[in-house]
Amino acid sequence: MISFNTEYNSFFKPSDRISSFKPYFFAALAKKIAVLQNKGVDVIRIDMGSPDLPPEKFIIDTLVDNAYKPNMHGYSANGGGVAFRKAISTYYKNRFNVDLDPMDETIGLIGSKEGLFHLAQILINPGDVVLVPDPGYPVYSASTRIAGGEIYRMPIIKENNFLPDLSAIPENIAKKAKLLWINYPNNPTGAVATIEFFEKVIEFGKQNEIFIAHDAPYVDVCFDGYVAPSILEIPGAKDIAIEFNSLSKSYNMAGWRLGMAVGQPELIRYINTYKSQMDSSHFLPILEAGIKALTGNQDWLESRNGIYKTRRDIVIEGLLPLGFEINTPPAAIYVWAKLPKGITDSQHYCEKMLEEIGVSTTPGVVYGDYGEGYLRISLGTDTKRIKEAIDRIQNWKLI
Repeated sequence: MISFNTEYNSFFKPSDRISSFKPYFFAALAKKIAVLQNKGVDVIRIDMGSPDLPPEKFIIDTLVDNAYKPNMHGYSANGGGVAFRKAISTYYKNRFNVDLDPMDETIGLIGSKEGLFHLAQILINPGDVVLVPDPGYPVYSASTRIAGGEIYRMPIIKENNFLPDLSAIPENIAKKAKLLWINYPNNPTGAVATIEFFEKVIEFGKQNEIFIAHDAPYVDVCFDGYVAPSILEIPGAKDIAIEFNSLSKSYNMAGWRLGMAVGQPELIRYINTYKSQMDSSHFLPILEAGIKALTGNQDWLESRNGIYKTRRDIVIEGLLPLGFEINTPPAAIYVWAKLPKGITDSQHYCEKMLEEIGVSTTPGVVYGDYGEGYLRISLGTDTKRIKEAIDRIQNWKLI
């Protein structure tokens, strides 16, 4: 019998595509916070974009009612089944006036993050170029690296309203690129995009034969009368574009892991094939609740968004006098704050803040080089706790 001592197992080596990866930022942060909490530190988390509010009661009731039915506990259809896909189509028609074929142009996901990762695996070969926003959601880059692709970073900066400058992409890069990522309303900046910008993106994609991936989980978290569009509203967008959406942020269902991909039929088909080798879809009562969320009364979202707006304003009004520079976001659940003059190391700043006053924020550099000098604050925390966090920051002096 062979005995293995895993502590000294020199022949164990992970695959090349994963060996260089560091733990996901929020997983590592959670460990740091746990250590502080074990020491009795009262940590206020305004870092992770996880909604603290529950879904509306009728959504939860649908889950509970269906969980008691004896025929709801077996495997469900991969990609959500006909009923859920029809609900996605109904939502897109009602919300954006976009027509989708339920079976060919929609698919249910175990949260939209799953789909973001899958897209690179089905589309990118080693050496293919992917255009990624910087700052941007880390999955765009991570999924590309794991697939063996090459990343070209598109700066999204304040001077261009946090939109990528497509004209600045070198022609040779554009011709080599296979996929372009955009994300509006944006994480981490809270910026938004116009229909005119989406038209330019679709035109750019068609001219250069690039697939467009629009990550759109915040389209239903809007303030001050703003209504976010879908890129699929652009005529001809479905020829080259796929859009990812999620019930996590729209309906406060982050832990339920229910999302969708819609648009370009070939990409949808390949995601379905890829998923069929990986998972066995969702718990049926969750799908039923998702159907109810997508097709039921949407009026409650306005009051929910009002709570986020109140929190947004508390953060901005509290930080501006301290020297932070902030563009008031019209959507999403984040405040993207440029650090006061003289402070340039966002990771050091956030670490000291956590250690010294127990407030956890996200350093901008987590989202890319162009995020350095910023921090991101999430609005997914109880309003009183957000107010307390801002009070602590106002009374804190970084040495």
